[in-house]
Amino acid sequence: MDEHDKVDWAWVFKSGWKGLCPRCGTGHMFKSWLKISDRCEVCGLDYRFASPDDGPAFFSLTFVAFPLLFFIVWLQVAHEVPVPLLVAIAIPLMSLGCLLPLRPIKGWLVASQFVNRSLEAGTGKLWADMHAREDEKQEGKPKR
Repeated sequence: MDEHDKVDWAWVFKSGWKGLCPRCGTGHMFKSWLKISDRCEVCGLDYRFASPDDGPAFFSLTFVAFPLLFFIVWLQVAHEVPVPLLVAIAIPLMSLGCLLPLRPIKGWLVASQFVNRSLEAGTGKLWADMHAREDEKQEGKPKR
């Protein structure tokens, strides 16, 4: 791994964690909790390239929910916690544990897509045509 790759990955994690624009590092990536902005208010980066889809939920479940589930099961087996107390511990722990990392993970995925210029193979022209039609609708006049 060369120095360029290290800088890119550090930048991906920093901008994703803080929800900052992956290009300028100043603008906001999100307009609400998990809703990505249309454009960066500082540099104008168009976020239509971003499609993290179910990635944040997958990573949250994989790296947070499964370990927490194992902890809850261990707690029950090792200490024989009464079921109502176990439920009172497990539900908030699992809810917060799975919901809180969603935004940083989504930011990380969007920043990663930007840094790596991620695009599904063979869809470059399709995306360009689709975005051109969207831009025409917004402006109210066709581009020729």
